[in-house]
Amino acid sequence: MSGIIGRKLASRGISAFNINQFLRESRVFTSRTYSSTAKEMTVRDALNSALDEEMSADPKVFIMGEEVGEYQGAYKISKGLLDKYGPERVLDTPITEAGFAGIGVGAAYHGLKPIIEFMTFNFSMQAIDHIINSAAKSNYMSAGQISVPIVFRGPNGAAAGVGAQHSQCYAAWFGACPGLKVLAPYSSEDARGLLKAAIRDPDPVVFLENELLYGESFPVSAEALDSSFCLPIGKAKIELEGKDVTITAFSKMVGSALKAAEILAKEGISAEVVNLRSIRPLDRSTINASVRKTNRLVTVEEGFPQHGVGAEICASVVEESFEYLDALVERISGADVPMPYAANLERMAVPQVEDIVRAAKRACYRSAQKSVPMAATA
Repeated sequence: MSGIIGRKLASRGISAFNINQFLRESRVFTSRTYSSTAKEMTVRDALNSALDEEMSADPKVFIMGEEVGEYQGAYKISKGLLDKYGPERVLDTPITEAGFAGIGVGAAYHGLKPIIEFMTFNFSMQAIDHIINSAAKSNYMSAGQISVPIVFRGPNGAAAGVGAQHSQCYAAWFGACPGLKVLAPYSSEDARGLLKAAIRDPDPVVFLENELLYGESFPVSAEALDSSFCLPIGKAKIELEGKDVTITAFSKMVGSALKAAEILAKEGISAEVVNLRSIRPLDRSTINASVRKTNRLVTVEEGFPQHGVGAEICASVVEESFEYLDALVERISGADVPMPYAANLERMAVPQVEDIVRAAKRACYRSAQKSVPMAATA
């Protein structure tokens, strides 16, 4: 198949992707209801609008994945794109992540800009050789002669009641790999601006969304609604300024950190919440500047504690701002176990707002120090 695609690409350009008839025949599709908000933009609509605008602006951009076309996307992120851009640019695939991720990398080699959707990033493990050994390394191994402008996107991290094999956070996994850029949006503005940046970027980008955020609504500025809007990769955002403790978080955990900050404010603790946005490259300067102001640090993530994003942040602060710390660094993470299926155990395995509050109060010497480790605390 790759040989056929290569030959057609050379002679026909983007029309090479008339393989969709075969791909459609290998799936069975059903209908599903979809709703969107009227006044505020949901994360779902922000992602959809970013895809639409970038596909409209650049004919080299196309999307490929399971149920992205006829079914309008498993989470309706690609709603309406098949009707607007046709089956040559919105390609439904069989259930074969290794297959369509490999086709996408090959298309990127030839100058197209594929967006590969994984129904969940847990399924990206089927395609990890293409992501790590092909997409991430080709530019370096070709001495800069081969660019790989590809985006791998889909829901990442814990959802609800889907068990151990569908609940993992891959931020630290992909964040450890040179050659990749790894983004994790929280708000609608994050989702819209970062996805546009990812699609325009000449390097492979892993774009980690969160299923539970898709239906969340956030205010969006007029600037963010402009088709030229784009957020810089590698730059964190101070979601809430504070002076007593720095709380770093990404994706859904930013919301938990902001809720914790509200509770802490009622007790006289001013928390600064840093939305990382970018896992790789990591905005170390913003993180360290915040810690140098507050003199305390709490890191929050859904992933496993060992070798996690929080561990990297702690190392950076110890290396660059150790003399500014007035308390031990606190790490809040998912529990160091496969995700339980039972709802009560699942809640214990995922960081909760109260875990963040307790950690911040410990850092500020406002509560007893840890004695028995909490399930979701590293």
